Amino acid sequence: MARATVYEDVESERERLTSMAQRIWETPELGLQEEESAQVLIDRLMEEEFDVEVGLGGMPTAFKASYGSGDPTVGILGEYDALPDLSQKVTAEHDPVEQGGPGHGCGHNLFGVAGVGGAIGVKRAIERGDIDGTIEFYGCPAEETLVGKVFMARDGVFDGLDAAITWHPSTLSTPTLDRSLALDSIQFTFDGVSAHAAAAPESGRSALDAVELLNTGVEYMREHISEKARVHYVITDGGDAPNVVPAKATVWYYVRAPTRSEVEQISDWLTDIADGAATMTQTDVNRRFITGCWDFLPNRTVTDVIWETMQEVGEIGYSDDDRTFAGELKETVSDERIEASLEDVPEEYAAEIRDANLYDVPVPPHAEGDVGGGSTDVGDVSWITPTGQFRAATWAVGTPGHTWQATAANGDFGKQGAVYAAKVLGGTAYTLIENPSIVAEANEEFDAETGEQSYETPLPPETEPPFDNTAP
Repeated sequence: MARATVYEDVESERERLTSMAQRIWETPELGLQEEESAQVLIDRLMEEEFDVEVGLGGMPTAFKASYGSGDPTVGILGEYDALPDLSQKVTAEHDPVEQGGPGHGCGHNLFGVAGVGGAIGVKRAIERGDIDGTIEFYGCPAEETLVGKVFMARDGVFDGLDAAITWHPSTLSTPTLDRSLALDSIQFTFDGVSAHAAAAPESGRSALDAVELLNTGVEYMREHISEKARVHYVITDGGDAPNVVPAKATVWYYVRAPTRSEVEQISDWLTDIADGAATMTQTDVNRRFITGCWDFLPNRTVTDVIWETMQEVGEIGYSDDDRTFAGELKETVSDERIEASLEDVPEEYAAEIRDANLYDVPVPPHAEGDVGGGSTDVGDVSWITPTGQFRAATWAVGTPGHTWQATAANGDFGKQGAVYAAKVLGGTAYTLIENPSIVAEANEEFDAETGEQSYETPLPPETEPPFDNTAP
């Protein structure tokens, strides 16, 4: 089978891919600051004679690399941003490399590298004449802040794709059929009047009072939104001293819901409450829309190709040492968290997974129609073109993402999982390019699922990438 040559080409890149993943792990960079991380990927793609376009969507670390010509055009999505305060050594106890420093607790040091490996495998197949079409790799910054793909999508970066595929580090190797939550990220800043809180309180107008009234109003709103919707906030600026009426205060909100339309409805209501809080406190309010994203719409046709490829590639093939270290990490994870990670897993796999330290046997697609509690800007791409994604077992069983345990795994045995993911991405993209009829079927499904609802950017026209805002 010609597709097997893609796996062989990726395997020949193993040492280089794991070295790239290690380099990015050792130099973690927050969203929109990933200059070194992006360059590691760009340099390798340019060595393979991809055409690279940098600075997409107004972001210096966003790029697209293309090889080949004509249809079908298949895209592989990649990420490489780190998380704040997740610095961690490769050890089974919490021990930061740099106290308070960033770290790859979500595995994006593996994510983009695997995508590059898969794209190279397909490129070489096109170069040999095994298939005709175009492979594209998309370097997507700032996923943790749900920024990169959203701003790229607004600029039409993904409009020429016939299909897109992606993956994510996890505790299991399985295709993804559950949906994510759409999201809005909004900051409200209130401006009041400063005064001595004891000597002349009548002269002041408290911006912090306005924030607190907004938050109180939201608590009453919660009763009237859907069960799956989520609204959460943090006060980022509440004043400096208790004896000074705060003249300025800021609160940052996330609004999540299963559909884009519901998110927008709740966000409008939230804005009304903010306006009411300003009226009650005689302050002024400024609404800053930071970013927003759509829910993930899985394409079953593309997902079926991913699952077929995962079965063909087989297990990741971890060593005994890998499994021993994973066992040490697993001991630091609570039994409750391990059980929670198995809630949606088919029963015939759950017991075996529960007893394992690392479980790299591919698990069939499941949880179709379920809605998870998180959000991802992959959702925006999935409403532009048929999109499939999968997870690969790069963490010890039960490990939550965004934890020091995940950071430790991503700097150790997880790198082998990145090579596995590269083979799945490459094999899937190869199959789609080789079989335009499958791509056509995926697009027919996409048209039926989206109906009359076409993608519109959630970003107001004046919104720019939030270079001053790197927190998740």
